[in-house]
Amino acid sequence: MSKVRVRVAPSPTGDPHVGTAYQALFNYVFARQHEGQFMLRIEDTDRARSTPQSEQAILSSLRWLGLQWDEGPDVGGPYGPYRQSERTPIYLEHARRLLEAGHAYRCFCTKERLERMRAENRDKKLFPGYDRHCRSISPDESARRAASGEPFVLRMKIPVSGECVMQDLLRGEIRKDWESIDDQILLKSDGFPTYHLANVVDDHLMEITHVIRGEEWISSLPKHLQLYEYFGWEPPVFCHLPLLRNNDPARSKLSKRKNPTSINYYRRAGFLPEALVNFLGLIGGSRAEGDEKFTLDELIRTFRLEDVSLGGPVFDLQKLRWLNGRYVRENYDTSRLRRALEEWALGPEMLERVIPLAQPRLETLSDWGYLTAFFFADAVPFDPAKLELKGKTREDLVTVLQLAVWRLEQAREFSAQGIENIFNDLARKFELKLRDMTRPFYIAITGSEASTPLFQSMAILGSDLVRMRLRRALEALGGISSKKLKEMEKLFESFYGPLA
Repeated sequence: MSKVRVRVAPSPTGDPHVGTAYQALFNYVFARQHEGQFMLRIEDTDRARSTPQSEQAILSSLRWLGLQWDEGPDVGGPYGPYRQSERTPIYLEHARRLLEAGHAYRCFCTKERLERMRAENRDKKLFPGYDRHCRSISPDESARRAASGEPFVLRMKIPVSGECVMQDLLRGEIRKDWESIDDQILLKSDGFPTYHLANVVDDHLMEITHVIRGEEWISSLPKHLQLYEYFGWEPPVFCHLPLLRNNDPARSKLSKRKNPTSINYYRRAGFLPEALVNFLGLIGGSRAEGDEKFTLDELIRTFRLEDVSLGGPVFDLQKLRWLNGRYVRENYDTSRLRRALEEWALGPEMLERVIPLAQPRLETLSDWGYLTAFFFADAVPFDPAKLELKGKTREDLVTVLQLAVWRLEQAREFSAQGIENIFNDLARKFELKLRDMTRPFYIAITGSEASTPLFQSMAILGSDLVRMRLRRALEALGGISSKKLKEMEKLFESFYGPLA
């Protein structure tokens, strides 16, 4: 076997997800076991949602966990560039090759036509994918229309019959009928590639030997294998890891609507990186000599990718807290714990953000404690009786809190200005003065009716922690019935469009 080369390839479109850390861990461990290379690639082809801040957060969080990459956008390497946005000419050249070979075609269908087609297919209970309307256009006509400036996307030609036979390291053979697979878009109308083209081209050119990724990509594997065949390339070994699950009866997919999913949340909440790495390895089915507590080096010695459980790793927050407690008590003497506490609570970055908010309110240094305690806690105590909206009912309050949770969840950048814009908009929609609307949020988020500036404080706390505190406030108010939640979803969608 050639030298093992693996990659983790997150999209910088929000806070770094624990699912990214989970996949990065197993890629890292597999590479170290085989004396191979672990690469970080930034998949930032979504120009509307990708941000440099999110990319930096990904790099910082993976480094904090100790999962250092051998090649990447910041450290370089022989297969760069490692940001997909910097590789566009490469994708365009490969798209041209597919088009000239007859493996892809231009699609000129308008958005309106596609919407009508999908609606008709839904009504007739037909295959919801593209109807291949433009697949029969001759190459000459296609080229002429493109040259005239008519907008188009580039689609790959999927076989119309037969089945795709795939191999997965954990699942063995998987079969899928080609007739159930769409003619995938490879180039968008703006000339930028979709995930599918960029992913396959990069994995080949970067000589990736094993693709270890989430099972949500199994449905795309036939398209990827077909692209490998069209290009005449040998595909890598594929291993699709089971998705992280909530600790609920349904074992639902881990969602930020139910649990904190940002690595930054766990870092801010005082979890230790080695405990989080241990936990992610543990829920993936790994144990070192039977013990649930093990180091990264021990995981590298004992891990077998083939033994990853398909049952679905359950992200049990209480189990993580228990494991983290073991590390605090068993691995940290007084001196080491002091250093960890200083870095967590008194680190320069945190202090430089909090001091400007607290300083105007300080009379003595001892005031620091009560003014800033909520920045350094997971949950804050508050009096539910004080949660009220001036001139509004308790039901109105619950609605405002829930809609705020959803809007904050959608925020691309969790900045003070962005949060203020969300609150101003909600206040207008509910005919509230901003000062009146923020009062219950002060109580739910800081535990006090007056504290450091709310929006700046929320930005420092981060999206996961803020939304968790708001959900606790909703629970303290009696929760929300399923019927009421559906009504709120309709109201939200009338204001802002579909919940994403």
